[in-house]
Amino acid sequence: MNPSVPSALTALVRRLRHLEIRIRKAVEAQLQGDFHSVFKGTGLEVDDVRLYQYGDEVRAIDWAVSSKGHGTFVKTYREEKEQQVLLLLDVSGSLDVGDGQQRKLDVARDIAGLLALSAARQGSALGLFAFSDQKELYMPPGKGSRAAYALIQRLFALEPVSRRTGIGAGIKQALGLLKRRSLVVLISDFIDGSYERELTMLAQRHDLIVVQMLAPRERHFPALGIVPLRDAETGRVRWVNTSAPGFRARVAAAAAQQESQLVNICRRTRTGFLALSTEGDFVPQLVNLFRHRRQQS
Repeated sequence: MNPSVPSALTALVRRLRHLEIRIRKAVEAQLQGDFHSVFKGTGLEVDDVRLYQYGDEVRAIDWAVSSKGHGTFVKTYREEKEQQVLLLLDVSGSLDVGDGQQRKLDVARDIAGLLALSAARQGSALGLFAFSDQKELYMPPGKGSRAAYALIQRLFALEPVSRRTGIGAGIKQALGLLKRRSLVVLISDFIDGSYERELTMLAQRHDLIVVQMLAPRERHFPALGIVPLRDAETGRVRWVNTSAPGFRARVAAAAAQQESQLVNICRRTRTGFLALSTEGDFVPQLVNLFRHRRQQS
């Protein structure tokens, strides 16, 4: 590593490298291939148009060309030689929740840093857009170790200005930054009210992977009796009987509904989906995701 890199960053990168090596070895052992599949997406860009045929997807229709009155045309695509990657990372207050040892945000940052190092090794251009209910940090896609180290350093030093969540707004801003079809890795806990329209739009325009961060206590809250609970985003405190069956049932139902909604959106848009918990080792689950992507490529 470059001797000019600060010692704290050196230790952080060394830990992330260790995770990367674990994943790469697991992928190679199972697939007898390389780690290139991490960033190998559909990688398609518009090439031409042709007349609509029965069975074509409606979303492939080129409405601008079809409106000229010469028939209904659909876009055809060609594979891009290079895949640009954008990490779209939620850093709002709700990601401060965890299992006592690590927060959802800690795991999310590890994944982002790991992917940055992997992109540098593979020569892929990778950028970062971190958001709450506003833009918190944007780093345009860059290549090489220098760009990866800079991204990791700024991400791990980031102190978000706002603690509130705005997933839909974050996606809209990211869409404005992406000038060509890219691989987008969206990492969030998706504790938000309305983002379906924007998420669907992102999936239609780009090759999307959705990673949902979960903290077990958000689904199975510990029975602690009557205690003050503080909202991580608003700071509002209220006293709640956490041992009451009604409260525990509502917490579990709300978490299940949020996860079900997200899974249904990803299934409908054919988007890669992975749910990761703050408990346990996330490396095997990432390996499974990469294996699935390679099998599809």
